[in-house]
Amino acid sequence: MSLYHAIFCGRNDPRPEGAGAVDSAQARIVIAPNCSLSVRGAALFFLVACVPCFGIAGVLTYLGFWPVLPFAGLEMLLLGVALHLSLARRHHHQTIVISETDVAVLSRIGKVESEVVFPRHWAQVKLRRSASRLHPSRLVIESHGRQCPVGDFLTEEERRGLYGKLHGLIGRVNESPNIGLAGEARGF
Repeated sequence: MSLYHAIFCGRNDPRPEGAGAVDSAQARIVIAPNCSLSVRGAALFFLVACVPCFGIAGVLTYLGFWPVLPFAGLEMLLLGVALHLSLARRHHHQTIVISETDVAVLSRIGKVESEVVFPRHWAQVKLRRSASRLHPSRLVIESHGRQCPVGDFLTEEERRGLYGKLHGLIGRVNESPNIGLAGEARGF
């Protein structure tokens, strides 16, 4: 399950003028994967997995079954790589800012940041089903031949909820509904 929330800001934004105050109503949706495993927890888990694995491999090596030791090392190496990749996901965030004129998608994967801006009046939100039932759907915001995937790390249910929220905020082509709900904070 992933973590995501929506923040709606309006003219009464408490930030000072120099800190990016909002001139008109805007909606900000921040989504991030749920990474409940901390670095300390991952290190502890890795240590707890290594001790019995290398203990048994050491005993078997002592008894003459030496080929067990390289396979135990390979197994723990793969576990370490999997933990590292899992922990790297915690640095992946997407922020969708919807103003009266634009839809901006700011993506951050580790230290790499990218921003895609679409004119709100022409932007479309599409939830594309995959060809196979085993693959997840794909949520994209697109306009003028450009598209930006959103929430690839969300579950299917969360992706559908985000699609409904974005569709309500962005609308169809040639349609820009009022953002409204200024000052409220809601999840979906």
